[in-house]
Amino acid sequence: MTNTIDEFHKQYYYSLAWGQTYWLGQPVLKCPLDLFIYQEILYEIQPDIILECGTNQGGSALYLASICDLMNKGKIITIDIMKYEQTPDHPRITYFIGNTASEDMLNQVKELISPTDVVLVILDSDHSKQHVLNEMNLYHPLVSIGSYLIVEDTNINGHPVLPDFGPGPMEAVQEFLLQSEDFIIDSSRQKHLLTMHPNGYLKKIK
Repeated sequence: MTNTIDEFHKQYYYSLAWGQTYWLGQPVLKCPLDLFIYQEILYEIQPDIILECGTNQGGSALYLASICDLMNKGKIITIDIMKYEQTPDHPRITYFIGNTASEDMLNQVKELISPTDVVLVILDSDHSKQHVLNEMNLYHPLVSIGSYLIVEDTNINGHPVLPDFGPGPMEAVQEFLLQSEDFIIDSSRQKHLLTMHPNGYLKKIK
C-alpha cells in the first residue's frame, strides 16, 4: 500500500498539476487534498489569525481569506522575501515583505496579534532545513493550544520526491520534535493518503 501511494505521489508531483491549480483565478500552488484539509482545520479551530510564511503570488492567502469569509472570522498575515506582481487585494489579508526567519519580522507580526487570539501558522517559504527550523523556533510560541503549526513540502528530499534536494522541511520537523513536547504529528490530517506535507501537520497540545 505504501509503495502504491508513494508511486502515485511521485506521478502527481512530477506532473506539476499542483503548479497549475487556481483559486478564483489566482495560482494557489497546492495539492487540492491539502486545501480541503485546511478548510476542515479552519472550521474546527476558528482562528483569529492565520500566519503564512511564503506568499508567492498570494493564491493560498486568497483561499484562506475566502474560507474566513464563509466563517465570518479570521485574518491572514502573509510574509515573503520579495513582492510579487498582482497579489490579490482582500480586506482580510495583510502583506509583509522581509525575511520570515528574522526577529524583526516576528516583532512586526506580534504587533497584530492579541493575547486572546487563536493563531494558526503555516510555513511555506525557503525549504532548506535550517531556515524552516529557524521559522519553527520563532513562530511556534504564537500557535494556540489546539491549533496547528503546518510545515509544508515535507515530501521533498526523498519523502518521496526530489531525493537530491538535501535536508529540508521533514528534517526540520524531526529535529524540532526532539526538542519540543508541545506539539504532536496529527496523522489524521493525512487521511486522503496523498499530501504534500507528510508529518507536517503539527498540533499544539500544551
